[in-house]
Amino acid sequence: MDRVDVAIIGGGIAGASLAWFLGGQQSVAILEAEDQPGYHATARSAAEFVLNYNPPAVSALARAARPFFDNPPEGFAAVPLLVPRGGLVIAHEEDAALFERQVAELAPRVPGLAVLTRAEAVARMPILDPDSFAHAYFDPEYWDIEADALLQGYLRGARHRGVALRLKSGVLDLDRQGGLWRIETASGPLLAETVVNAAGGWADRVAMLGGVAPLGITPLRRTAILVDLPDGIDASRLPELNDIADAFYFKPDGGRLLVSPADETPCEPGDVQPEEIDIAWAVHHLESHSSLGVKRVAKAWAGMRTFSPDRLPVVGYDPQAPGFFWLAGQGGFGILTSPALGALAAALIRHHPVPAHLAAEGITEQTFSPARFGTARGA
Repeated sequence: MDRVDVAIIGGGIAGASLAWFLGGQQSVAILEAEDQPGYHATARSAAEFVLNYNPPAVSALARAARPFFDNPPEGFAAVPLLVPRGGLVIAHEEDAALFERQVAELAPRVPGLAVLTRAEAVARMPILDPDSFAHAYFDPEYWDIEADALLQGYLRGARHRGVALRLKSGVLDLDRQGGLWRIETASGPLLAETVVNAAGGWADRVAMLGGVAPLGITPLRRTAILVDLPDGIDASRLPELNDIADAFYFKPDGGRLLVSPADETPCEPGDVQPEEIDIAWAVHHLESHSSLGVKRVAKAWAGMRTFSPDRLPVVGYDPQAPGFFWLAGQGGFGILTSPALGALAAALIRHHPVPAHLAAEGITEQTFSPARFGTARGA
């Protein structure tokens, strides 16, 4: 029976980034249930990089991750990992106080932040209906992430460093025997000193297979549609548009416009599909805030955003289960934080200090530890 130092359950962005950082240091295997890595959450993400708008600890991870995106290792990717986009944030009159607070908070630390008139906002996004909002500002610190290039860079580098990628290897059972984990998978058994639970929406189920108390990791469905833009509108020049109350967002994607109602509906982990009501809400928000009449939805899909009870990542050894390491709950920010979370998880697995660039942002071993949930754990 094969044996490794570390078995990573899940081949999405969390597991792949960890494998990249661990490869060459320890023997590692990625166990992925599907026939391709990143099938569920990673491949369906809108994949934006922002330095703000997330919880403070997540924004700290983004700052720590930024140098990796700007200057990835030699040969990591054939294209830049970040593409400048810019973000337009609009608010209705009832959200005026929130708008003023957000501008006051961001302006000192975001060079180029500009409060816009409605006409100036429409000049940046010509499809926007000037009568559909009351306030707007532009934040230049929005970037598109080349998510597939990032994922493939992690996987390619991990393989070059000796990491084994086992596809169609969903975990059927987990058992701790004699200081090792015996992992029964659809492709055969494996022994590992450490099991990393990077199973996304399935994280609690994987834990329970091994007799480990769940943390309350909850997958939430998020819907998106693609619609065609009018002739003469260059999608590459449009900013992302966000409603300040997080009711919806628009984002150029592949020459079309991606629209999401920013839904977060609890769901069972799986190959989630969009609901008609959520597609209808996406169309409603677009037609209510733009000059577009949607005659055809070119594509609709849904993905999972998986959160812990406090909506922060969970990174660390389980205090009640020797050799069981959590790397879960990345929510909607797993891709943008992956260089930071991968480095943090790799250090903690090897019982090394928190990397200096993360420590400089105030990240400690306890920041995302599962121990923060204490005994308040449940299915």
